[in-house]
Amino acid sequence: MTRVSKKERHKKLMHALNGDPFLTDGDLANRCNVSIQTIRLDRMELGIPELRERIKHMAEEKFDAVRSLAPEEVYGEVIDLQLDHSGTSIIEIMEDHVFERNQIARGHYLFAQANSLAVAIVNSDLALTKSADIRFIRPVKLGEKCLAHAHVVAKKGQHIQINIETKVMDETVFHGVFDVYCLEEDVLSK
Repeated sequence: MTRVSKKERHKKLMHALNGDPFLTDGDLANRCNVSIQTIRLDRMELGIPELRERIKHMAEEKFDAVRSLAPEEVYGEVIDLQLDHSGTSIIEIMEDHVFERNQIARGHYLFAQANSLAVAIVNSDLALTKSADIRFIRPVKLGEKCLAHAHVVAKKGQHIQINIETKVMDETVFHGVFDVYCLEEDVLSK
């Protein structure tokens, strides 16, 4: 294992965070083969805030209000939302999300994150999933952070097709195409 220069490490750190701004100090330390303390010092030197501050900053910059669901009905923490365009949410796999014997996440948590994000980006009073074509690409383990990105790929009348890709680090773990049907609330009262 060869050590890289501080300058090269800073480049690697910046590149990693540009690819995934939700990496923890531990994740960055593993990628750079240094201690967590070294990463913290590097972040301070480069003016990069800690993970919580990065998440908070992103949420403040890019966030439309969810119309189709109550915010607490979205599974995961929404960190970016542009109605009828795109959205991003993050969940960390906790003990209550995994099978006890192998510490692998139950699939319905990844589906719930993707499905609720797909519905949340629809700019309508009511949006319902009509169908979903999903693939689980690899098991997700306890402690991993799942970053789901959603974007609208087609919109025709009341039907919207949304592509969802969930990644852990830079690796895709889940993919889905959700067909969502949307109605305005006044249609429901008739």
